[in-house]
Amino acid sequence: MRKLQVKAMGMVLRVKNVLADKKGEGALNTAITVLISVVLGALLLAGLYALIGDTVLPELKNRITDMFNFKG
Repeated sequence: MRKLQVKAMGMVLRVKNVLADKKGEGALNTAITVLISVVLGALLLAGLYALIGDTVLPELKNRITDMFNFKG
């Protein structure tokens, strides 16, 4: 029974220490990381879309058209 009381008091002290911690570093770091990731991901996708839309797709369309318009 005594061991159980000691364990319970240890858990109570750990919970009090966590609740008394006013740093907030974990939540702030996570929020900043998520925001940076979303912005970088959006920039990367916009760049890829511009590259594919302007460069790759017209060339691909021309090659497919040439392939099916073979007059040999």
